Amino acid sequence: MRTDTDLWLERDGEYWTLGGPGATDFAVVNEYLSYLADRNYSPRTVRAYGFDLLNFARWLRASDLTVAMITTDVLLQYLAACRQAQIPGRPGPNVVSLQGQRLDRYATTTINRRMAAISSMFIFLTMRDPDLKNPVPKGREARRITAAERTGLLGHLARPKPRSALRLREPRRLPRTLSRQETTDLLNSLRTWRDRAIAGLMLFCGLRSCEVLALQIKDVDIGGRWLLVSGKGSKERRVPLDRDVAGVIQTYLLAERPETSSRTLFVVAKGPTRGAPLTAAGLRTIFRYHRVQSGVVAGNAHALRHTFGTALAEAGVDLAVMQALLGHTHVDTTARYIHLAPAHVKAEYDAARNRQRTTP
Repeated sequence: MRTDTDLWLERDGEYWTLGGPGATDFAVVNEYLSYLADRNYSPRTVRAYGFDLLNFARWLRASDLTVAMITTDVLLQYLAACRQAQIPGRPGPNVVSLQGQRLDRYATTTINRRMAAISSMFIFLTMRDPDLKNPVPKGREARRITAAERTGLLGHLARPKPRSALRLREPRRLPRTLSRQETTDLLNSLRTWRDRAIAGLMLFCGLRSCEVLALQIKDVDIGGRWLLVSGKGSKERRVPLDRDVAGVIQTYLLAERPETSSRTLFVVAKGPTRGAPLTAAGLRTIFRYHRVQSGVVAGNAHALRHTFGTALAEAGVDLAVMQALLGHTHVDTTARYIHLAPAHVKAEYDAARNRQRTTP
């Protein structure tokens, strides 16, 4: 009998690979994961692709299928299986969210990410063997081209590539921002200079949580008030440093940061790992604790960044400037914050209605 314990994801040095008795049947998955690592994809990205392909491989084994037997119909069956699968440990089908969605099912974004990993793997396989038929059906062209396709002498002639038809429609929800009172309550609950500096970098500089954790001491120019931020895909950008946040960081470095050989800006303050770089799990623990203390249920790290973007939109900051500050690859992502600025939208709406009323 085949079980999930026959196949798992493990790290082998710099590479993530499928391990277990059933791993020999999916050598192409390991070759693809090695290919991603060789292309300098971040270990977290390779790990995420690995878990997505692990789920697909387990489903293939449970269905007595191999990679060579995959067709478009098989992929459609897997898509349907993902939609019907229940998340272990979640409440049953009688528990739904406020939007009417069952909480025991996988999110649309999770399923689409799995299908994207499968599609990307078959692109790799067809690149290696041009005679191999790609079972992933092509959909309509994407609405935009990637940054890499825009560059170059003839970049303006690049056409968007077809997107896979193996995708679910994703609802576009507006990110949750914090009100002024919620922001005040959350900040007032912070007791250490380190935690205040972390929250300030997200709220007043718009940094992602991973960007905050990746900051080195040398990346912070307190006198010149600049930050050198390493964003997604190791893309660097310079971000202005708020004056008040610069003061908090300086106080943290002089009075609170423990003696350590680590050059990472934010380190663990106490405990057996004192002086070690602060981890993502540690950051989540900090915000989880202060959400309880402040009573701000939506007080997570990314909500502070969304609040920053919304404040820029309400202040009328140019869209290109917002894109540079937030580190977005596509301006469409930045444009969402214009819809997140209710005060700005309402003011423009009222002004337009007043002009309509006064126009004879």
